[in-house]
Amino acid sequence: MSQANIPNITPIISVTTGQAYTLLLTSIAMEELSLAHIINSEAEKIQYVLGTLPAGQPPAAATISDLLHINQSVVHTLEAVVRKEMLLQMKLQHVISAMNPSDDL
Repeated sequence: MSQANIPNITPIISVTTGQAYTLLLTSIAMEELSLAHIINSEAEKIQYVLGTLPAGQPPAAATISDLLHINQSVVHTLEAVVRKEMLLQMKLQHVISAMNPSDDL
């Protein structure tokens, strides 16, 4: 049995410091947008259960138990979103301080 022939791949990527900061800020913005979509979907979940979504969707026949279950689900999801938001805030602060090293004093 012969050995696999793996070619030598050495990609050369050149990113300036300014471009790195832009990429980091863009990644933070994209994650914030994703969190906004998650929050919106949780709001729509509650609206659906309460039957308050705009026309086109029939109202759901939810019991008190269903409402409590959905509420708990939304609470857990929003707690996770808040934790992620705190991490993004720290990430943003680190990027800003790296962009302005004289402000660290």
